[in-house]
Amino acid sequence: MRSDIVKKGSTRAAHRALFYSMGYTPQDLDKPLIGVVNAFNEIIPGHIHLRTIAEAAKLGVAAAGGTPVEFPSIGICDGIAMGHDGMRYPLASRELIADSIESVAMGHAFDGLVLIPNCDKIVPGMLMAAARLNIPCVVVSGGPMMAGRYKGKDVSVSNIFEAAGLFEAGKIDAAQLDSMEKSACPGCGSCAGLFTANTMNCLTEALGMGVPGNGTIPAAHFGARKMLAKKAGALILDLVKKDIKPRDIMTMKAFENAIAVDMGIGGSSNTVLHLTAIANEAGLELPLDLFDSISAKTPYITKLSPGGTHHIQDLNEAGGISAVMKELAKRGLIHTEALTIDGTIEERIKNAEILDSDIIKSVDNPYRSRGGIAILKGNLAPDRAVVKESAVAEDMLVFKGKARVFDSEDLAIEAILDKKVFDNEVVVIRYEGPKGGPGMREMLNPTAVIAGMGLRVALITDGRFSGATRGACIGHVSPEAAEGGPIALVEEGDIISIDIPGRVMEVLVSDEELEKRKASWKKPQPKVTSGYLARYAKLVTSASQGAVLK
Repeated sequence: MRSDIVKKGSTRAAHRALFYSMGYTPQDLDKPLIGVVNAFNEIIPGHIHLRTIAEAAKLGVAAAGGTPVEFPSIGICDGIAMGHDGMRYPLASRELIADSIESVAMGHAFDGLVLIPNCDKIVPGMLMAAARLNIPCVVVSGGPMMAGRYKGKDVSVSNIFEAAGLFEAGKIDAAQLDSMEKSACPGCGSCAGLFTANTMNCLTEALGMGVPGNGTIPAAHFGARKMLAKKAGALILDLVKKDIKPRDIMTMKAFENAIAVDMGIGGSSNTVLHLTAIANEAGLELPLDLFDSISAKTPYITKLSPGGTHHIQDLNEAGGISAVMKELAKRGLIHTEALTIDGTIEERIKNAEILDSDIIKSVDNPYRSRGGIAILKGNLAPDRAVVKESAVAEDMLVFKGKARVFDSEDLAIEAILDKKVFDNEVVVIRYEGPKGGPGMREMLNPTAVIAGMGLRVALITDGRFSGATRGACIGHVSPEAAEGGPIALVEEGDIISIDIPGRVMEVLVSDEELEKRKASWKKPQPKVTSGYLARYAKLVTSASQGAVLK
């Protein structure tokens, strides 16, 4: 066992003494040491209940013959960090999560890990650590939040972000806003729509690193989630015995499966960043054009919030990710021979079925013939940009408008709230990329306010959007403004043309004029000059490369 280097031999007597001081027995040290990485905290609704999940996972480890050893991971709530300087940190925290797990796992020579995340950056951060460490790992998350209810309709946190726009537009009063915000989030779990957290938990199944149901069984289904955690705890011992490692599971075929599922369910645009980063840790490259080529042949078969009215609990009742994968496999879009933590994809989906065809459509009768995410290119984004096509209204898929240019999210939201942005314009928010932000802030506030106010505008940024965003919101524009990308050269009043079906986004300015503007452009001073974010800004790569550190 790998852990023997901290347990066996006369030179490890002091090590054993330290274990005994904590109550471990000689018999405990004869078993595989399994790290149980618990992202519990009291600031993220998706993590507030993870102590229970960790206890169940530890029972599973012990019952299967291992010694569970719990240690923590940090996490940031994107919703609470949204709309202020705190939003510079969540994406950057993904690297801290991976680094800290690597540090503890390597420092103590664990034989395997049970990884317990639930929300936006914590799931990919833990998967990055798994791929980097390449010791046996299982992921078991905390589950999605149930949708809230307001006036007889399902609602979630995305509705409340948009309610701010309704309030600012005078469409609801303060009492209605108060009532809505108290109804939207009824309990623990990752926010109820197909936002980034739930998308990544679903894709963990598709990658083969999570147990079936990991992405869709609600947190409120207490017994089912505990059973899932116990199963995950037991499975890690099997993986240790068979020496099956994350890179045996997270192969290129597994990533292609995850991308296909992502396109089929219309997942968050942030998954492009995260899958690319996880693949990087596994020694694989996922070019953005791969996402688009898979999207082109993958039918969009679920329509979940924010692109529709269904929520994750509905997807779970309709058959979950296994049913989605079985349906997509009918078109040859799933590598069914791919390995998972508990067999092959083929074995996993054998008995899956669609239980509600209103929620999971057939590949022959999809919502759209192409997938939920589109990769755009053109003179405004030579290294590509990303949009959640499934959440864009039909009349906004092709759009042309005058540029309204803002050098930060704060300036843009101020103009929107002051009613200085008008229909048929294109709002450009720049210097918010991985380096320029720094930290590539999510921009749910401006997009939600725009939606709530009923404005018909497009929004383009070198930053990124929340998985809860809907509308013609195009992010990850690369190269970013802070690196002198073309988005830095756009001027107020330029005409921007967007053709999402055609995969093109351009500023209608001549090459000669852009070259002239480039020659006079000056690199701005960094917004943050000390602390972690300053170091992060110096090391982080483009969004087109997953915003990984080099």
